[in-house]
Amino acid sequence: MELQFSGPVFCWRGPAPHHFVAVPEDEAEELRETAAAVTYGWGMVPVAVRMGATTWTTSLWPKDGTYLVPLKLAARRAEQVAEGDVVDLRLTVDL
Repeated sequence: MELQFSGPVFCWRGPAPHHFVAVPEDEAEELRETAAAVTYGWGMVPVAVRMGATTWTTSLWPKDGTYLVPLKLAARRAEQVAEGDVVDLRLTVDL
């Protein structure tokens, strides 16, 4: 399964700050339909992410009816992405 979408980068400033992009509603619905087949617990969905020329693996975090895509620091640096930027993402979920 592949999904493509754009979204703004935001920072969660908890004890371990991290940057994320929220998956839009339509794409989140598609993910929910397949999540049970691929999740490894707590609703986490393993994916490959592509942002610009940078690709990495991570897991989507379920949150408030959608999923959050964690943006690794190395990927943000490689693509010169900062909080508030709108980025294009491609997610690949192996079924």
